[in-house]
Amino acid sequence: MAHRVYGELMRYAHDLKTERKMHLQEGRKAQQYLDMCWKQMDNSKKKFERECREAEKAQQSYERLDNDTNATKADVEKAKQQLNLRTHMADENKNEYAAQLQNFNGEQHKHFYVVIPQIYKQLQEMDERRTIKLSECYRGFADSERKVIPIISKCLEGMILAAKSVDERRDSQMVVDSFKSGFEPPGDFPFEDYSQHIYRTISDGTISASKQESGKVDTKTTVGKAKGKLWLFGKKPKGPALEDFSHLPPEQRRKKLQQRIDELNRELQKESDQKDALNKMKDVYEKNPQMGDPGSLQPKLAETMNNIDRLRMEIHKNEAWLSEVESKTGGRGDRRHSSDINHLVTQGRESPEGSYTDDANQEVRGPPQQHGHHSEFDDEFEDDDPLPAIGHCKAIYPFDGHNEGTLAMKEGEVLYIIEEDKGDGWTRARRQNGEEGYVPTSYIDVTLEKNSKGS
Repeated sequence: MAHRVYGELMRYAHDLKTERKMHLQEGRKAQQYLDMCWKQMDNSKKKFERECREAEKAQQSYERLDNDTNATKADVEKAKQQLNLRTHMADENKNEYAAQLQNFNGEQHKHFYVVIPQIYKQLQEMDERRTIKLSECYRGFADSERKVIPIISKCLEGMILAAKSVDERRDSQMVVDSFKSGFEPPGDFPFEDYSQHIYRTISDGTISASKQESGKVDTKTTVGKAKGKLWLFGKKPKGPALEDFSHLPPEQRRKKLQQRIDELNRELQKESDQKDALNKMKDVYEKNPQMGDPGSLQPKLAETMNNIDRLRMEIHKNEAWLSEVESKTGGRGDRRHSSDINHLVTQGRESPEGSYTDDANQEVRGPPQQHGHHSEFDDEFEDDDPLPAIGHCKAIYPFDGHNEGTLAMKEGEVLYIIEEDKGDGWTRARRQNGEEGYVPTSYIDVTLEKNSKGS
């Protein structure tokens, strides 16, 4: 409808405007030509009138001199010649006026009986074509709607069938499979006989006491553990968070380990990118010693390599724990499937075991923080997001920036600062179009924002 009907209608309306403008321009030209013919006729008429008055004056002057007895013969002849000249000019203007009048009458007749009716006829035909085109467009709109109605009806029927096919038991089971903890139901409480001391004898008191003491079950501990397993309807169990998450039920432990592995992989990718950037900068320094000392980057490279090795060891260790959990839960056929269903369920606040809690302060969103290498994940980040600007700078001198990793700039150009000088004489900057690179610190005048995160 948009392309075949509406788009065609818009194009046709534009063509109609152009055609109508052309016809009106033709009508204005015809009117201007008729006005020009009338002016020519009017000018010839006025000229003929003026020459006739001059001829009458010459006639009166000649008659006065001819009747004057004191006038000489030469004056009479001169007046006679003047009369003949004016009479001749009046006759010529008369003929010209007659020709112009005839021409104007012909053009006026042609204008009102031929040209203007033809223009009106063209405008009428144009409007008739417009009416036909509108009727075709209305029909096109109706045809489009008629073609779409079966599709809409089919969609509505599909919605009705989908609504009828809702299985609340299956949907509920999907939620259960997604959030089940993996706990085993608690066992039966043993009977604790407190009446034994009434019947004990003196001879076996010590033995009975030792048996009683050895066989006694700590009620508080047992009840506490039972209550801990029923965390959904009571308090959450509070205990030390272990590095391998062994304090969690199997299913939630697997989720936490997978989450930590993903975070470690993101951190490893970040360190790898930093290593590549340092190697590129080292190559730039080696090719251009005046830009910096390649040896100054060696400590940072060594630190980055150590971080990469450490992260790889952590990933390997967590993957071993994950394999152990999966091998234990492998007997349950639907255990692995629950991770896929997780993407379909709205993520709420979960307790360390995966339970929902209304207390936002008690949420545990990531791995425990008592280990040093997890402190790097305190702030969530996205590798694809650009670094925030911590200030701006103005170029004091121009810089070519031909080497890889550098950013060319012109004198007086203003750039964003996204990373300060680390002591190597280079500052990381970014243009407004998003292009990033390193520029010499001595070439720019830096202004840092006081409240920026980077500074």
